[in-house]
Amino acid sequence: MTSSSSTSSSASSSSAAHPLDEALQLTASSAATGQYEGQTHPGYWNMVGPFGGITAATLLQAILQHPDRLGDPLSLTVNYAGALTAGAFTVQATPVRTNRSTQHWTLSILQAGADGAQVVTTTATAVTAVRRETWSVGDVPMPQVPPPAEQKAIVAPLGAVEWLNRYEMRPIAGFIPRTWDGSGDHSLTQLWMRDTPPRPLDFVALSALADVFFPRVWLRRARQVPAGTVSITVYFHATAEQLQATGTGFLLGQARGQEFRNGFFDQTVQLWNEAGTMLATSHQIVYYKE
Repeated sequence: MTSSSSTSSSASSSSAAHPLDEALQLTASSAATGQYEGQTHPGYWNMVGPFGGITAATLLQAILQHPDRLGDPLSLTVNYAGALTAGAFTVQATPVRTNRSTQHWTLSILQAGADGAQVVTTTATAVTAVRRETWSVGDVPMPQVPPPAEQKAIVAPLGAVEWLNRYEMRPIAGFIPRTWDGSGDHSLTQLWMRDTPPRPLDFVALSALADVFFPRVWLRRARQVPAGTVSITVYFHATAEQLQATGTGFLLGQARGQEFRNGFFDQTVQLWNEAGTMLATSHQIVYYKE
């Protein structure tokens, strides 16, 4: 491994591991390099399977553990072909090409189907890179919003999906509609967020945080229709040092839909730390039903 490992999600040195680190535990298989065995975690359960962000983080964790990794994460695209069921799964991470500064990956998650045969539930591609100091500028400044301490944290309602309890969210604007009456007129959400209990930020945590937003169609329509992510891409702009400097602080997340058409909509996301540094952006395409 040629890059700093300080931001990989190794198991906590304390006696009680953070739930995220428990969920991301992968054991290298003796069968092949880049093959890892994992287990779904009840703490990150969604309606019919794991929270999509934890699945993305699991795939990234496999790359971070790979002995041949070059550099740090630059981009990650995850395609959700089918929901994982509770239980064991296998991750395959393969570096398909390594250049001087970039390394390209293909990944998949497999799980035993009803007949015992291995079935692909998730596919992904990723790029890691060695970053070098160059001219840099941010063209999308962080919005002027009240600080986290001035915003009330939400409490997940009784019976809500379990993964909501793994994050502290302090909404600023555009949170879940109070009434589902079809009166929605925009899809913009802004909120402060971080892991709970607080955990130092790293690349895997950042990839999961990029997917904490509820479906934009719920806000735009004020109707709670069935919806699910088909594909998400996360672009990592932060260096490992910037993530370390962020520590356990809040991130400001902003999400907006751009087009809702014929059963699919997209969602664009920006994530800044409290200092105003953009750490990541993401884009996803989401299925929805009338």
